[in-house]
Amino acid sequence: MATPTASRVTRSKRTVMAAAALAACLLAGPTAVAHAQPEIGSASDAQTRLADLSRESEQTTEALHNAQIDLDAKTAAQKEAEASVEAHRSALDVAEAALTQLKPSIDKVANVNYQGGRTNRLFAVMVSDSPQQLLDQMSALDVISAETARQVEQFKQATSDAAAAELAARQAADQAKTAAEQAKMVSDDLQGKQSELQGQMAEVMAAFSALSSTEQSALAGTPLPPGFDLSKILSNLIPGSGSGALQAGMTQIGKPYVWGATGPDGFDCSGLVVWAYKQVGKTLPRSSQAQAAGGTPVDQKDLQPGDVVLFYPDASHVGLYAGNGNVLHASTFGVPVKVQSMASFPYYGARRY
Repeated sequence: MATPTASRVTRSKRTVMAAAALAACLLAGPTAVAHAQPEIGSASDAQTRLADLSRESEQTTEALHNAQIDLDAKTAAQKEAEASVEAHRSALDVAEAALTQLKPSIDKVANVNYQGGRTNRLFAVMVSDSPQQLLDQMSALDVISAETARQVEQFKQATSDAAAAELAARQAADQAKTAAEQAKMVSDDLQGKQSELQGQMAEVMAAFSALSSTEQSALAGTPLPPGFDLSKILSNLIPGSGSGALQAGMTQIGKPYVWGATGPDGFDCSGLVVWAYKQVGKTLPRSSQAQAAGGTPVDQKDLQPGDVVLFYPDASHVGLYAGNGNVLHASTFGVPVKVQSMASFPYYGARRY
């Protein structure tokens, strides 16, 4: 099953073409509740529609990433369950082989007893003609008795092992079947989200094309907010993985927003965070919601540059704290990676990795 991959684009002139190519290879998700992007200030219908569609597509993109994470986990569980089935079946084969090997001896003991054979000390006393013959017969009976007892005990253990292995194999098979069914359900959900995103992307691009060049330029805005001193922020960074991730992320300012992309030619919001932390040797979850569940919670007043900051009630947008109340993020289609005031978005929370 195909998964959404990062489209390769060169610069902003090819963003629309790259997004269209990505749409062609993507396949769905439930319609998300629309929220207007605060950064679009125009009251024109085209801009409002673009804002709504962009918000929906971002929610679907992050839901798609979540579905992929879930599918990966379910697939791993299925493989583990199938491996367990094979292990238990091998144990069952070993137990059954042991039973087959012991069965002739046990059958022989059973037949002797059934036919009236005497293998006890009283019988030896009754049939012995001399003390020496009695001792010889009793000694032989002791050996026979001990060997018989050992064989019977081995047979009982092998029978128990076979029954346990059969039960374990049956349970493992049931677990494997359940895991496969769950993986199939998640896979279907993922395909649904991919298909939904494909349609939303086409609508976003159409709405973007309806904007005038002036409106498109206004939408893109400036790469840094007024008065933002990048060199000062970088020089005052507290050493750590977060600061390194922010430094890496800052080098991507101006790169286009591309659905499902993790760089280096384009990014979606969680893709930029994943890429930035990858540069400092840390692997973060692929979706904004999963990123919101990892790391260590950070109060807003204690934010440090490089912390992962999340927005909207469903944590469907994410970026890196850039200091002085700003966030570095991949915002939306038509808006390159930039630094922007966090006040532009409803704050959700922050995590430190």
